[in-house]
Amino acid sequence: MTTMTDARPQAREIEFTEDTLVIHVKDGRTLSVPLVWFPRLLDATTEQRRHFETSDGGEALHWPDVDEDISVPGLFGLPC
Repeated sequence: MTTMTDARPQAREIEFTEDTLVIHVKDGRTLSVPLVWFPRLLDATTEQRRHFETSDGGEALHWPDVDEDISVPGLFGLPC
């Protein structure tokens, strides 16, 4: 049986502030990380940031315009 603590974090929604990437996770958590961790996203335009794809149910985020990939579980310190 899978419980909430067994589930790997999956993005439900993402947003950006001026200097932060905010990931809203399907289980209700919200994680904010500094954009300086991801220089390609830091330098991206608003339109480039809005154009992203998800895979693996929201575990993987990809921005094709700037060739950036982020593992949501990886941000939580879990194996990718």
